[in-house]
Formats: sequence, structure tokens, C-alpha cells
Amino acid sequence: MKEKKSMISVVIDGVSGIFLPIINLLSAAGILKGVLAILTAANLLSGAGETYMVLNAMADSLFYFLPIVLAFTAAKKLGADPFTAVVIGGVLLYPALTNVFEAGTGIFFAGIPMKAVIYHSSVIPIILAVGLLSYVERLVDKILPDLIKGFLAPLICIVTVGLVTLFVFGPIGKVVGDGMAVAYEFVYQISPMLAGGILGAVIQPMVIFGFHWSLVLVAMNNVSVKGSDTILALIGPAVFAQAGAAFAVCLKSRDKNFRSTCLSAVLSACFGVTEPAMFGVNLPLKKPMAAVCIGGGVGGAVAGLSGAQAMAFAFPSLVTLPVFLGNGFGLYVISCVVGFLTAFSLAMVLKYDVA
Repeated sequence: MKEKKSMISVVIDGVSGIFLPIINLLSAAGILKGVLAILTAANLLSGAGETYMVLNAMADSLFYFLPIVLAFTAAKKLGADPFTAVVIGGVLLYPALTNVFEAGTGIFFAGIPMKAVIYHSSVIPIILAVGLLSYVERLVDKILPDLIKGFLAPLICIVTVGLVTLFVFGPIGKVVGDGMAVAYEFVYQISPMLAGGILGAVIQPMVIFGFHWSLVLVAMNNVSVKGSDTILALIGPAVFAQAGAAFAVCLKSRDKNFRSTCLSAVLSACFGVTEPAMFGVNLPLKKPMAAVCIGGGVGGAVAGLSGAQAMAFAFPSLVTLPVFLGNGFGLYVISCVVGFLTAFSLAMVLKYDVA
């Protein structure tokens, strides 16, 4: 059991270490996205205007190109060459490939089918790729003579790791995520409250591994085909649970710099971007992350009971609450408050070391 716990700790510490260098950037981008949402909701800024387009590019670029940024930080953490890692991240987001994958069309490489996977904003494929890169680089460094190592080593690493990522790492995440989406639909038909409790508890851990994107695609499809969606409603309380747990950590901390990080993460989470709170505050401390899962589960169950649905696609946040107007809206708002307060209370009561 001690060995298993230490392994889990190593994985969590590794993932947190990869995200910590960009936590403030994530917070800034999340806050800007929230401000834009407020301005457009108040009709102070047109969502179809050029001003919005420029500001939205500033707010969204970090999330879209997240694999490239993580390639650099992961390489620093895992001891791989940062520039080779960035090139591999660029392969995953290359426009020609992205356009084909977003259309849901698989391609053939040397006659071998390659599964269509959407990589923008993804996390796990690039982290696995950089982990493999660190091993391949060491192996190639031992085998190749110094005379040709300078240019041939990066070539071998890019081709080898790039293909393994496209053929293996990406599809693994997609298969797991798709399976979870099917399981959600099955459980929701049995009991919306049960589905809310389960999805609310697991959605934030799913974000860590990038599995949540399959559910996001299902939610998009539901809105376009049915005109409404329940998934977005059930994951809302978990978003506020991240904010609640991070706020509790902020109150328990005595370090001014860390408290500043916590407060910006809380604000970002309220605007619907939970990565700063998760990777910068709750996940490294472990027990607050457990509080998030419990708070998300309790709040998700209440959201399921409310029967609320999203009338348009929007990630849950304070500024997107009007998307859920309709039957059960009042109880849905209560479910978000329940998620926040449950996670906050547990994170305040649980014992853990905080700066």
C-alpha cells in the first residue's frame, strides 16, 4: 500500500510540476475569458465583432495551444529536449491534420489507419509523448556517433515519438473518454440524480487526463441536435467545488504569494477555468482535491434532481448561468452553491500541510 501511495504521489507531483509554471497564465486567460463573457452578455461588446475576435484570441490561445506549452514545461520536468518536445506538440496541432481530425475523418499512414483525435487543449497525450521522448533521446544518444548525432537524433525522436503519439497515446485517451460518455448516458437514463452524483465526482479528475473532451463533444452534439443538454448542468457544481476548495486553502495559508495564487485560481474557477485551482492549489495538496470530488458529487446530485439543462453550449461559470434558465434553474443555482460550500467546508476541516 505504501508503494502504491508513493507511486500515486509521484504521478500527482509530476503532473503538478508540469502545470505550476503556467498557473498564473492560465488564471489570466481564464479571467479574460470571463470578462469577455460578461461584456458580451451585457451587450457591451459584440461577439461577432473584430474587437471581440482579437481579445478572444488573447484569452483562448493558451488553451488551444496548451499541448505546445505543456511540451516545453514537461520537457523541463522530465529531462527531455524542450525544443524537440515543442516540435512534437506542434505536430499534434498542425492545421492540415487538425482539420481532418475535427471532421471526424481518420487518415492512413503507409496504409495503416490512424484514428481521428482532437488534440487542442489536450493534456495527457503530450505528457506521455514527452515522457517517451526522454527515454528515446537517451537511447539514441548512446547509439549514434557524435559526428551525426546533432541532426539525426532530433529527426529520429520526432518521427518515432510523433508516430507513437498519433497512433497510440491520442487514441487511448479518446477510447477511454468515449466509453465514459456512453456510460454516462446509460446511468442518466436510470437516474438523473445518480448520474449527477457520479459525473460531478469524477469530472475534475477526468480533466487531468483529458478524458472530459469526449463528454464535451457529446454535450455539443446534444445542443445542436436536441436543443438542450444535461451534461453541462451536471458538471457545473464541480467547477464551483474547485473554487470552494481553493478558497479554503487560501484562508488556511500564511504565505502571501501562495494566497495570491489561490485567490486568482478561485476567480478563474468562478469564470469556468478550473486548471489553475486544480493544478496549482488543490491537486498538489491532495486532500483538497478529494474535497472537490465530494463537493462536485453532492452538488451534481442536486443538479440532477433539478432537471436543469443547458439551452446553448457554454462551460459552466458565474457568467454563463443564464444558459441554464428554464425548468429547475433555481435548484440548479443552489446545486452550484452546494458544490462550493461542501468542498470549502471539507477543505477547511481536513488536515494537510499548506504553506
